[in-house]
Amino acid sequence: MRLDSAQPATATRHPRIPPALKALADEVCGTFARLIAYVGALALIAMLGVAGWNRLDGGDDAGAPRAGWILADSAVPAFSLRLTDQPDRTATYTVLSHPAGGRKDVLRWGERADRPAAEIEVYRIGPERDGMRNPIGHLAARMGRPAPDLEAAGIIDSRFGPVSLLRQAGTPDGPGACLGFLKTIAVPALRISGWSCQGAAMQTRRAAVGCMLNRLTLLSPSGHDPALTELFAQAEPRRADCDAPGVAKTLNDWITALDNPRLRGTF
Repeated sequence: MRLDSAQPATATRHPRIPPALKALADEVCGTFARLIAYVGALALIAMLGVAGWNRLDGGDDAGAPRAGWILADSAVPAFSLRLTDQPDRTATYTVLSHPAGGRKDVLRWGERADRPAAEIEVYRIGPERDGMRNPIGHLAARMGRPAPDLEAAGIIDSRFGPVSLLRQAGTPDGPGACLGFLKTIAVPALRISGWSCQGAAMQTRRAAVGCMLNRLTLLSPSGHDPALTELFAQAEPRRADCDAPGVAKTLNDWITALDNPRLRGTF
């Protein structure tokens, strides 16, 4: 006689994952993989962009060097400026040109070995990329000072419009101090900058800067860019004669400064 076992055989069972949960896990894994691929693509694009920018910004310096500003010995001076209060100073005229088209006319008074007593630079901005970069830093370098040492010193009105003034931070006013100035004009693309170390007081140097800008003259207007000629033609009626008695004081009187603001006229 056949006897059945009293205990049924234990069947092996495997847990079953619900189809919905499995589909969700697959979707999460797929989304994570796509996210990694997307981030990697963005990183690659960013790396290529930075590499391309560095190449344009001078990464090709390892090859043939590209010329920058060069001394144009054969260039004809485009401007003139007479400082009647500097008869004992040597005046020099330098022209720098850039292959991209920019030109700098620099007039200095004083020995180049030392910091000149006065300087004015007329920069006709061309396509060169350094044309609009850090003008205060460029001025500070020419003055022999680090850029952070220059601070705003007010505004002076000139025949070319308002001109920003800059002074050396922490330097006491007196003999040897200098006052920088900076004026950027949109049309034509032009920047007029420089400094004056004339006089023993800030007020004297402000008046000296005003007279430098008023005495600046364009030579042979017919040979220049029409926009530059038009700029000087429009500024001519506003020119003041600094040689006349009391005119320098009048120019100085129209200056506004951070430490002595002044309102003139009525509303």
